[in-house]
Amino acid sequence: MATFVLVHGAWHGGWCWQRVATRLRRAGHEVLTPTLTGLGDRSHLLTPDIGLRSHVEDLVATLEFEDASDVVLVGHSYAGLVISGAAGRVRDRLRQLVYLDAFLPDEGDYALKLLPGEIADTMRRLAAEDGEGWKIPPRSLKALGVVDEEAERWLMGRLVPHPFRSYEEPVHLTGDLTAVPAAYVLCTGWAAVFRPQAAKARARGWPVLEIERDHEAFATAPDELAEMLVSAVAAVDNRGRDGAGVARDGSGGG
Repeated sequence: MATFVLVHGAWHGGWCWQRVATRLRRAGHEVLTPTLTGLGDRSHLLTPDIGLRSHVEDLVATLEFEDASDVVLVGHSYAGLVISGAAGRVRDRLRQLVYLDAFLPDEGDYALKLLPGEIADTMRRLAAEDGEGWKIPPRSLKALGVVDEEAERWLMGRLVPHPFRSYEEPVHLTGDLTAVPAAYVLCTGWAAVFRPQAAKARARGWPVLEIERDHEAFATAPDELAEMLVSAVAAVDNRGRDGAGVARDGSGGG
């Protein structure tokens, strides 16, 4: 059993993992679902000063104050930047990283740089026209492949503006992240926004698992996603035992 720490993406909050967390707990795992500053139940704290560094600090503090160990740190979408920024600082607490349809950054990368150009331009326009220049209003979930009407209602009723600064702020990677075992889960049932990130993971020798679901699979396919997250852990564990790819002890190739 492991401790899953599930980190949400833009516009969401820890609440979005409810359906997946329930299933992981039933399977015997511990689960934490922190909410990043300015989002979800912490949306009242949103200011123009909130950025990626703020969210990295949120995550580091969660792991330290919860004294979490054997952590499978899962970052969805934007949170790929967050878990990358935090990982080196909490390395001794981690079992592995899982990037779920997420950004996979190198040092100095930022969200707008990693997005396709037309989507990055849309984010800038939304912030300028409808977000007072410093926040990004929630996007239509249809753009993320969601066709489940019940899930769309559940999600849209809780989404809040996201701090634009976090999309411009470069990530700072500390420590040797090549020593942290990792896997990538790609959602293939919608536009191929994160395929380049999955390709980067393959080039690093990581297991890459595919789930034919939309970007919001935690709401639209929680059973399948919970199983996929457990499979991602098993895939990394097996590669470690076999000596292939990135080993659990960080000594593998890839």
